[in-house]
Amino acid sequence: MLSIKTFTFNAFSENTYVISDESSEGVIIDPGCYAREEQKELTSFIENSELKIKYILNTHCHIDHVLGNDFVKEKYKAPLLIHPIEEAVLKSVKNYAPLYGFEGYREALPDQFIDEKDAIRFGDTEWRILFLPGHAPGHIGFYDETEKIIFSGDVLFEKSIGRTDLPGGNFDTLIKSIHQKLFTLPDEVVVYPGHGSPTTTGEEKVSNPFCALSLIQ
Repeated sequence: MLSIKTFTFNAFSENTYVISDESSEGVIIDPGCYAREEQKELTSFIENSELKIKYILNTHCHIDHVLGNDFVKEKYKAPLLIHPIEEAVLKSVKNYAPLYGFEGYREALPDQFIDEKDAIRFGDTEWRILFLPGHAPGHIGFYDETEKIIFSGDVLFEKSIGRTDLPGGNFDTLIKSIHQKLFTLPDEVVVYPGHGSPTTTGEEKVSNPFCALSLIQ
């Protein structure tokens, strides 16, 4: 049984997740903690829960999802894993972070590249990796087939989808990722997105105004 803790961080209201199992080993997905108060909130939870962080995972590398990469990487001495296509996206953040008011942003480079042929293992848990481009060119999601949950980043939201007007974004590619990857999962799969509340694949298949299956001609 997984324990899932959600934090909402930074000015973009980004969801940072800490996930662990009974082994007390866990991962951090998309650490967006930038302010000192946010960093303290995250570390206090991890320390009080007595967790050992094995990996830091980025679904993609837009600024709101990577603001805390350097902090947690240094704090927990855990490797940062991203899709190889996202490396250029990650490296670009330092160039525009000051324009968004994040003058103190510190770059953290990846330690390992991952894609769909790989799996994420921590404790007694194993996740599949799904390649989900469209919002970002190297976007990935982390799917737990046993628990029927997926951490999908900024691909699919409750009644919405990720924006596609940023560099590397493409609307048709995003819709293809949703239909061919996320919507082929069981209806009961809970989607933990990069922003907002969880939803399910089944609910979005029938009611999402951007990508419901009824919209396919």
